[in-house]
Amino acid sequence: MGEYPTKQQFAAIKSGYHSDPSQSLSLRADAYTDPQWYQVDLQEIISKAWQWVCHAEKLREPGSFVTIEIAGKPIVVVRDREGTLRAFYNVCKHRAHKLLTGEGKAARITCPYHAWTYKLDGQLVGAPHTQHLQNFDPKAIWLEPVQVEEFCGFVYVNLDAKSETLGKLSGDLEKEIRHWAPDVESLTFGHRLTYDIKSNWKNVVDNFLECYHCPVSHKDFCTLVDMKTYKVTTYGIYSSHMAEAGQQPNSAYDTSKAKVRTHAVWWLWPTTCVMRYPGRSSMIVLNIIPMGPDRTLETYDFFLETPEPDETEKAAIHYLDTVLQVEDIALVESVQRGMTTPAFQQGRIVYDPSGSGKSEHALHHFHGLVLDAYARAAN
Repeated sequence: MGEYPTKQQFAAIKSGYHSDPSQSLSLRADAYTDPQWYQVDLQEIISKAWQWVCHAEKLREPGSFVTIEIAGKPIVVVRDREGTLRAFYNVCKHRAHKLLTGEGKAARITCPYHAWTYKLDGQLVGAPHTQHLQNFDPKAIWLEPVQVEEFCGFVYVNLDAKSETLGKLSGDLEKEIRHWAPDVESLTFGHRLTYDIKSNWKNVVDNFLECYHCPVSHKDFCTLVDMKTYKVTTYGIYSSHMAEAGQQPNSAYDTSKAKVRTHAVWWLWPTTCVMRYPGRSSMIVLNIIPMGPDRTLETYDFFLETPEPDETEKAAIHYLDTVLQVEDIALVESVQRGMTTPAFQQGRIVYDPSGSGKSEHALHHFHGLVLDAYARAAN
């Protein structure tokens, strides 16, 4: 493949996909293994979609800030003195040095290279030794803004200045989340798990979006939830995955005292997964971060009723970390290796019209959104 796919290559990558999941093959292996398609993913998907940053609690106070990277681009999100949430490229307008690191509070944003200083709204207010420059007006220099939005208790950013708001794009997602998790905004950070996975990010999403593999690969999980009630529904840019907690003692972790009895999960295009496991009121956010054609980072952030997990939550975190993730990472890394061989180009989508968890229609829905993004890039 050349520097950027040709229209013929964009047309070829769609071959085998059908809008009807009962007739469709999966995405072609090249989309998971070729470095050029990974660059398309960064430019046309990750850089043009809403990306999760953090719970809103981190950015409630004026001056609070969080730094992240989106598609390799440094971003800072900050609450200004007037209470407005803002996001900028974390890049100084003088010589492009990174401005802030990590997270914390700041009265102003000062570059550590030459001490150019910006207000929290992004305007330059100080530039040492520039008084003799001609045609230089600090007030005309602003940090480069990025779209930012609070949505269901969390903060998201979008590098695409032309994108519609997440609230508009996501349809009824907010209504769904607030129905099942009405206290989402009052939850507080409790724990983080981090994983470095030898797999393309799309394989990680694929695996998340179907439970066809659960009875084979996640036997403990299939006792945690009642698989007969597992229902997957696809919408515009998200899908929901719902199941009731199992009625019998399970082999994952003790849920006998759980007040939340519904396993409620939402995947939001392209890389955010929000989960509510049986137990106390809580939300888990899985953030899938593409790092290379065959490398993905995952963070699991647990937001709880209290900063310290209770015994059930400790058991749930331990199960997710030492059992469920071990199983899933082995699966997606094996798939990634298999996709690099001549033995595999694409496989059949398994479809159950009833929308059960053992159907791959949510994976097919994701592939359609990927191919839609590829098609827009081809024009």
